[in-house]
Parts: sequence; structure tokens; C-alpha cells
Amino acid sequence: MDLSQITDQLFIGATPSVGDYARLRDLGVRLVINMRIEKHPAADLHKPPLKFLWLPTIDSPVLVIPIQFLLRGTRAALETIQGGGKVYAHCAKGRHRGVAMGAAILIAQGYASDAAMQLIKMQRPSADPDIFYIRSRILRFARAWQASK
Repeated sequence: MDLSQITDQLFIGATPSVGDYARLRDLGVRLVINMRIEKHPAADLHKPPLKFLWLPTIDSPVLVIPIQFLLRGTRAALETIQGGGKVYAHCAKGRHRGVAMGAAILIAQGYASDAAMQLIKMQRPSADPDIFYIRSRILRFARAWQASK
């Protein structure tokens, strides 16, 4: 399974298979945020199942990630973390959309935008938060998050 631990409560990576769900549970993950429009999350038959939040987006500079999706995912992540759980944010390869969600979560936890992106790049070298259309979403999220307080 291609995942990276960013903080004690946050993981970012590629799309998990149903066979990866046990590992996610073992890591303490309680919420999986799926940023892929191409792949609906498969059901977890374990009791209790992992919670999934599907925020279908496209990895494209033309159809950018809606800020409302980043806000929704961040609020769900913070609720999970405050309840003692961990969060796994993913997209197809864990390079763009899942990274944007992970950065949004870190920003909501008090990281500056650049510090959040730097931490993600350090912990997940394949991550590319600096590509212009992802960076712009992260920076816009930071402004929206500040305004929502």
C-alpha cells in the first residue's frame, strides 16, 4: 500500500484496495477521504467499518478542486481527529488531490500554508503541492478557512 504518514493523525497516499482496509484500521485510521471522481470507495465489511467521505474531483488545472470540498473534508477530518481517530486522504497516486486535502487539514490545525506543503513534501517525496493548480487551491483554502472562523 502506497501511503505516507505526515503527522501522528494524518496519512496521505494512493487509492487503497479493500485488502488495505485492515492495515488502515491497524494504523488507527477511522476516516478515509477519497478525492477521486474515477473511483467510488468500496464498502468496508468490517464491524465497525471505516468511515468514507467521497469528494469526487478531477486532477486537472481546468476543473479545480472546489473549496467547499476542501472545507467539508477538513471539518470531517478535524472531528475524527478530535475523537481520537486518524485520517487517510487519497487520490489516484497521492501526488495532487490527496495532497491538497492533507494540506488543508494541516492548515486547519494551525500550520502556515507553506509549512504544510513543506511537511508533506518532506514526508511524502512523490507529493507535488507546488504544481500551480494545486498550490493555488491550497492557498485559497487557507484564506477561506481563516474567513470561516
